[in-house]
Amino acid sequence: MIVGAGFAGYRAARTLARLTRNRADITLLNPTDYFLYLPLLPQVAAGVLEARRVTVSLPGTLRGVRLVLGEADGVDLDERTVHYSDPEGGAGSLRYDRLVLAVGSVNKLLPVPGVAEHAHGFRGLPEALYLRDHVTRQVELAAAEDDPGRRAARCTFVVVGAGYTGTEVAAHLQMLTDRLVRRRPLPGGLRPRWLLLDVAPRVLPELDERLSRTADRVLRARGVDVRMGTSVKEATRDGVLLTDGEFVASRTLVWCVGVRPDPLVEAVGQPLERGRLIVDPQLQLPGRADVFACGDAAAVPDLERPGSFTPMTAQHAWRQGRVAGENVAGSLGLGRRRRPYRHRDLGFAVDLGGARAAANPLGVPLSGPAAGVVTRGYHLAALPGNRIRVAADWLLDAVLPRQGVQLDLVRSWSVPLDTASPELARVPGGPDRPSARTGGEPMTRESAPGTDPGRRTAAEPGKTEPAAEPGDNGPATEPGDNGPAAEPRDNGPAGEPGKNQPGGEAAKRQPGGEPARNQPGGEPARNQPGEGPLRDQPGGESARSRSGGESPRSRSGGESPRSRSGGESAGAGPGRPAPGPVKRTDPPAPAGPDGTTDPAAPAPGDPAGATGPAAPAPGDPAGATGPADRPNASD
Repeated sequence: MIVGAGFAGYRAARTLARLTRNRADITLLNPTDYFLYLPLLPQVAAGVLEARRVTVSLPGTLRGVRLVLGEADGVDLDERTVHYSDPEGGAGSLRYDRLVLAVGSVNKLLPVPGVAEHAHGFRGLPEALYLRDHVTRQVELAAAEDDPGRRAARCTFVVVGAGYTGTEVAAHLQMLTDRLVRRRPLPGGLRPRWLLLDVAPRVLPELDERLSRTADRVLRARGVDVRMGTSVKEATRDGVLLTDGEFVASRTLVWCVGVRPDPLVEAVGQPLERGRLIVDPQLQLPGRADVFACGDAAAVPDLERPGSFTPMTAQHAWRQGRVAGENVAGSLGLGRRRRPYRHRDLGFAVDLGGARAAANPLGVPLSGPAAGVVTRGYHLAALPGNRIRVAADWLLDAVLPRQGVQLDLVRSWSVPLDTASPELARVPGGPDRPSARTGGEPMTRESAPGTDPGRRTAAEPGKTEPAAEPGDNGPATEPGDNGPAAEPRDNGPAGEPGKNQPGGEAAKRQPGGEPARNQPGGEPARNQPGEGPLRDQPGGESARSRSGGESPRSRSGGESPRSRSGGESAGAGPGRPAPGPVKRTDPPAPAGPDGTTDPAAPAPGDPAGATGPAAPAPGDPAGATGPADRPNASD
């Protein structure tokens, strides 16, 4: 039984299937049917690559492996059983003879007011798709905005965390907004403004100073406002308050300050090292010869640096997955004898968009087109599939204009920052995992209105622990990889209701306040008399009658239909059904709870998804990749 199909779990399953050759029953439990190549996710957000290019089918590439779609709720080591919830809310359990825990990591939250409500992570495909739509929408709304202040706020984008992912997100998306504005200039010659913040003294502090200077120079040359020693003190719907006292008006906050192990790790009930399961060099749990752990879920002793543990990086997870597969086969007498995990650093690479990159393969520092060739060549070699499709997308992006289209496939409330399942988009009324809470909270089964039973929830909501500053790049709180930002929130033009005033529109970041345009039943017709939706009712809205009458608003005030500047019709949200047909006259049932969660304290570890030619030394952010070893998007 292998739990998780990130870099560690995918490699373990592939290695074990190759060594056992159908002489063992291999089961892979994962919430999706694909393996996500996380290092290329910034290019998906920037529109360089299509989403399916960075996904590899599990059934299509893992021959002899049985895939079970579901999320692990708990592990009973004594009974050798894994309990899980399937995508439709059902519950089940699976027995095992050997268990490999490779559940990966989730977003790392810090106790910064407003961040959980107004920012998004960058750990999964839904978040990347949302960020691409959101950034495109902000530029398009700014082009139609009459007020210069609101126009500038829509075109201001804040990225917190100057690690691998934060740097790559800022580099790629700055190029996207620059192309959008070049094709359709904004009033007054306004240019999009990008801010990259971190409390560290320099960009990419874990890399060689020459690579850090290269990345810093490229970003500044493109107009990115790089501010080191600065982070976010408070986030609001109108912008962010920085630690230096400046308030930056913005509708976009991209949170890239790190990751922490999946909450399931704590529920196993075994000794932990900063939230990770302590294992021996053979990746086994002490005293449990039938249980292995690897990737971001495991604290693996670093034999090259005695007394320390390997960092939470993609390269380590990828290589640990192979060792775990070999050692499981060895424990069954079907492969080579078990061996300890060792690694050797071979360099780093960071993709800065276009033909620019920073890399030092085998210790040789490179920049510009040469580094770009090395970085992209490594990615093609490391991908388990889709190489031709990825290369074709790169070629088309180089010779054709990029498509600046928002598809609205993922809504803001579907990808909350505080989630234990960043790989899944939240759906109205569907099963949902709890928020990614900090250590010490027992996981229990409970049901809430609007959700299905059997999901894993935190027993003590709101519990947090002291944490480091956002974007801290020190050994315990490395810069990370999270992502997209908040939906537009502002006061509309003269004819638009004040969305931020009392009695105005509910915050879109809150579950239930965001419309689900693509839900069955269709979208309410905006232009028909009396058909406009109501949005201030808690968790839902009353449908207007065909005769043009409108149901009364909430006591806090009323809201008139939105103006042409870009309103969204109300619709489904978590804990309530999707909107019905346009001509429906009976009001829908009240909604369930809003589903908001508290920010959680971070667990040490490095951000996943960054790229570099080889596994970094301890303290390096997660996800760096190297040409000698395939990268791993930290499960």
